[in-house]
Amino acid sequence: MDFGTTLIFSILFGSIGMGYFVYGKKQQAALPLLTGIVLCIFPYFVSNVYIMVLVGIILTVLPWVI
Repeated sequence: MDFGTTLIFSILFGSIGMGYFVYGKKQQAALPLLTGIVLCIFPYFVSNVYIMVLVGIILTVLPWVI
């Protein structure tokens, strides 16, 4: 895939992470707060789009499952 796809998914997961971070901070809940931080940071370290999408989906679903 190209750079545009990586950028779009980085912005998507960063936005979801920001939402989790704000929610976790307001509710004083550790899991959404930490998940939000990880969702905001991990796209900087992952360049493969498929791995980014897989990890992003797992992290996005994690607070709902646990």
